Amino acid sequence: MNSNINLAVLIDGDNIPSAYVKEMMEEIAKYGNPTIKRIYGDWTKPNLTKWKNLLLENAITPIQQYGYTTGKNATDSAMIIDAMDILYSGKVNGFCLVSSDSDFTRLATRLREAGMQVIGIGEKKTPNPFIVACDRFVYIEILKNQVEKKSDDNKEVSKTNVDKITRKEIHLIRTTILDLSDEEGWAFLGDVGSLLQKKQPNFDSRNYGFEKLTLLIKSIGDFELERRETSKGRNKLIFVKNKEKKTPKSRKS
Repeated sequence: MNSNINLAVLIDGDNIPSAYVKEMMEEIAKYGNPTIKRIYGDWTKPNLTKWKNLLLENAITPIQQYGYTTGKNATDSAMIIDAMDILYSGKVNGFCLVSSDSDFTRLATRLREAGMQVIGIGEKKTPNPFIVACDRFVYIEILKNQVEKKSDDNKEVSKTNVDKITRKEIHLIRTTILDLSDEEGWAFLGDVGSLLQKKQPNFDSRNYGFEKLTLLIKSIGDFELERRETSKGRNKLIFVKNKEKKTPKSRKS
């Protein structure tokens, strides 16, 4: 994604914990310039008290939305209406929807249909339809792990909070390399990472405890990595290749 694009950050205050807002805003800055930052909720309710002290620090504008009807989520409606107003204003190139609520699935789809980049941020409990409706989806638990890693006392805690990579994800990496490989089986790792993101928006090496895709792939053991110098000789590009699977030898009768 282009980090120079203007983003509208819309936060579902009723659905997202406030503890990692600083890390969340730092994560969003990797993908673009958050020119619009709004958080929605009923600020008369005590459950949003923790957010109030963080709004000024992070220049987030609170939008008051009263719950007019029991059982209906007025916050969702306000976010969706604002998102469409912002879309037609032409002031941004992308949106960051911060919620774990599947009600925003159609909104994410509609924004992408309009040519917008859509980044989702939410907890691991987020339903898959919302995740796949985004260009990229980042779990808040990742940001939690990053905070814990900064503390020497909590290093062991961060290790227990990561997912264990399964054969399903390894197969996804293998097929993605095949999709991009040259005649000798090599693929540029940067292109592999981009295509993985398109195939599975919530694929992130940090989910498995690795800051970079290179480190994750190296840890698996099913792939070869090769660093190649560019024509200028200053930087080295990393290429990846699937290791050939060893077929078991048949026993002689």
